[in-house]
Amino acid sequence: MAEIKLPRVEQGQTKIRNVPIAVTPEGFWCCPSPVVFQKTLKAQNPLNKPKSSSPPPKTTIQKKQNPLVEKKPTSTPLRPGFASDNPRSFGCDTPSISAANAVPERTSRPKLENMPRKVAIEFGEPGTSNIKVVLLGKQGFCVKLSVHKNVLIENSSFFANKLSEEQFGLSSLEIDDCEDVESYVETVGLMYCKDMKQRLMKQSVSRVLRVLKVAELLGFSLCIKSCLEYLEAVPWVGEEEEEKVVSSVLRLQGEGVGVSPVLKRVSSDVSNPPNDTLSHIMELVLKSNEERGRREMKSVVLKLLRENNSVPNNAGSADICSETIYTSCRSCLNSLVALFRQANEPEFADKSVHNKEPVVKQIVLEADNLSWLLEILAIRQAADEFALMWASQQELAALHSKIPVVTRYRISCITARLFVGIGRGELLPSKDTRQMLLQTWLQPLIDDYSWLQHGCRSFDRKVVEEGIGRTILTLPLEEQQSILLSWLGSFLKAGDNCPNLQRAFEVWWRRTFIRPYVDAQGNLVQSDSSMTSKE
Repeated sequence: MAEIKLPRVEQGQTKIRNVPIAVTPEGFWCCPSPVVFQKTLKAQNPLNKPKSSSPPPKTTIQKKQNPLVEKKPTSTPLRPGFASDNPRSFGCDTPSISAANAVPERTSRPKLENMPRKVAIEFGEPGTSNIKVVLLGKQGFCVKLSVHKNVLIENSSFFANKLSEEQFGLSSLEIDDCEDVESYVETVGLMYCKDMKQRLMKQSVSRVLRVLKVAELLGFSLCIKSCLEYLEAVPWVGEEEEEKVVSSVLRLQGEGVGVSPVLKRVSSDVSNPPNDTLSHIMELVLKSNEERGRREMKSVVLKLLRENNSVPNNAGSADICSETIYTSCRSCLNSLVALFRQANEPEFADKSVHNKEPVVKQIVLEADNLSWLLEILAIRQAADEFALMWASQQELAALHSKIPVVTRYRISCITARLFVGIGRGELLPSKDTRQMLLQTWLQPLIDDYSWLQHGCRSFDRKVVEEGIGRTILTLPLEEQQSILLSWLGSFLKAGDNCPNLQRAFEVWWRRTFIRPYVDAQGNLVQSDSSMTSKE
């Protein structure tokens, strides 16, 4: 067992020449890892099995102890209430065993074979200390620490209370049901460590959190401070580790410990994120001209906003976010209309392809931006106003047919996403808005359908067709008939280059020609109309 020599202490304090604990040259405890504890415990399993005729294998234990020099037991009087004659207590009457070669503790107590075996591990030498701290773990471990009373009292409020003036003559103190014996040993060992921060730097975050928990129980304020300084500076790897750190630190918040430097990493003094910050992020992404960076950041922001939507937020925060997004939507929409006007000017057609390219690229960019913003609004269930804005764009729809399909088809991606959202119930616009949306944008969508299938990677034909059909079927029966008959003419001409709304057509057919609801309820529609007129 290693020993460390300490410098001369101030006058009035106990003079400690040799620290009777297992320490490294730097002054830190060499506590066995949990694997060592488990291996030591497994070594006891053969002793726990009852044998009918053969005595306990004393020879095996002696072989394991050959390299060790067995110390003679010393007798130390114990005060009642602490390390008593209870079989689970390990007082100074038993030989001390090195932590590196932990073996089962032998005793001459009667009927020991009927009691659960425990593994005794001892740190330090009883001859150079004035108190023994006995840690009783839940897994059958008994760890004995030979330490000094003045060190415990100076560093721990828990030990200071236990070792008050009335009980200062105690020679042994027992702590029951230790959940983490190893961390207790390390934490008590840190009381002898001069540079605690230097020692904690070599540990992992999870290990420091365990030490912090024990330091809190022992009232070891200097260790708590050093652990918090470590946690404030070290990176936290992964969400799980971050949650463990935050929960551990929050537990200390109500005890007057300065935890705010650690918590500032995950919380701000401002109660809600400022509106201008979110607006600035939107502006940076929307105005980026680098395609790959813009595409990746749109995906990241969309994912993060989706995560935010899954967490309950206050209504004010959601309203601020929606207002910011709609401001960006209006800006993109105004820019898109201006670009379509420019592309429809007579002199624009006479320009070379090279001169047209900036306008075409900007149209593609603004259409992609609007699709991204619509996706965010749909996730947040706040896209009803966007449906009204898009349905009201008669000028843009009129200019749409005059632009080459290779440039304009991305506009129809916005229309398709609105139909999918209505079909899924992600947005619930009014009947007038749904009707105007179909009247304004269904035919441009049909005209671009071939390009949508081949030019848009995220386009899902079956999903879009189901969304269009469900949107049509939400209208009054007369409106369904008008729209579906118009679609039928286009489908019979274009075939696969037109949306297949056959399922919606079948539903409309049954509603129109079979009419189960009206016949079964005796002309329900007319009765409702008469009641409305009476009112």
